[in-house]
Amino acid sequence: MSRALAKSKLHGLDPEARVTLISAGKMAAAMTEVFLGNWRGEIRGGLIAAPVGELSDRRLQFFRVGHPVPTQESVNAGQRALELARDSGPSSVLVLLLSGGASASLSVPAEGMTLESKIQATRALLRGGVSIHDINCVRKHLSRIKGGWLAASTTARTLTFAVSDVVGPIEDDPAVIGSGPTTGDPTCFEDALRIVDRTEVRPHFPLSARKVLERGRDGYVAETPKPGDPRLSSSSVEIVGSRQDLVGAAASKAMNLGFDTTIIGRPVIGEARQAAPSHLQRVVEAASQLGRPACVMSTGETTVTVGGRGRGGRNQEFGLALVDPLAALNEDVVVASVATDGVDGPTEAAGAIVDGTTLARSRELDLGTPRSYLDRNDSFTFFQALGDILITGPTHTNVGDLQVFILLGSSC
Repeated sequence: MSRALAKSKLHGLDPEARVTLISAGKMAAAMTEVFLGNWRGEIRGGLIAAPVGELSDRRLQFFRVGHPVPTQESVNAGQRALELARDSGPSSVLVLLLSGGASASLSVPAEGMTLESKIQATRALLRGGVSIHDINCVRKHLSRIKGGWLAASTTARTLTFAVSDVVGPIEDDPAVIGSGPTTGDPTCFEDALRIVDRTEVRPHFPLSARKVLERGRDGYVAETPKPGDPRLSSSSVEIVGSRQDLVGAAASKAMNLGFDTTIIGRPVIGEARQAAPSHLQRVVEAASQLGRPACVMSTGETTVTVGGRGRGGRNQEFGLALVDPLAALNEDVVVASVATDGVDGPTEAAGAIVDGTTLARSRELDLGTPRSYLDRNDSFTFFQALGDILITGPTHTNVGDLQVFILLGSSC
């Protein structure tokens, strides 16, 4: 990230520019430190909104915000960000540093909504297994800062540097990263209503939030600024880190360790329990062209529709769905699926390890079938009992999830 920032539009900033800095997300403190190390000009003020990390700089106000749902500090940070933007004039530059978790870090609920209803809406979307793209569509239409509103509120030039955790439908889409506070929003209130009307979401979605969306659809609430809006003409976005950087570095390490290595470029997305077996087939096909030991890597971000009351996350559920298929292979295969931020769902795990012996070891412990744990969304309990939980601690970054398949040859 440091090299990317150094090579970025940062070098084109006038050293005399009066910069206002807003940094939000899990990497906010780290990104701010890198920015301050590369920028020698004036910082007229700003803020850091982060759920983790620390940085002390008298020019910047620090907000300890929530994730994955916003807190009152998230609202305070969002309101302060809008104030800073409005106070930045045409001769100023508003620099925004975005990373995973920025949507929850800067939260200004739409008129007619409370923080509690915003939290309920976010939880309903997460519980319903909604993709991050669709979650952000709804978030933008329940907010006064997302979906281009931050950039539209200032006459300053706006530069956004983003670490992307967005894998699709448009990879590294600036309108999705952090819910696009400085980018035109191609979605509309009608799109958001279609998302919350899904069977898995509607029963849990708060009525006050739905009314906001309905009023917007009916023309009583202003739509988010769209691409081409003249208020965004001085706003630009640059990606300074993504899943491609992650998997490239990981593959280089695997090759240095002696593995014949390849990368599957197609992102791993969709419902975790369904994506895992189909992705395994792609891995086996890709590995047929490699020597042994082989390493096949991929990245992406799956979802989990929660129907049970267990504990787990998308990476652990991805691994759990591979237990039976791996046991049936005629090759020794070890798989790790991990969240790059070190936090997989509402657990302390980053992910899990699974291999061809997992099923047999679970039977020896009389754990019950992997399917029963999938039905309860209880992957953490399953892998914890086996000692196969991966715990890294928070990494303070997020560029999606990493899947590593190690193929060691015939198991016969």
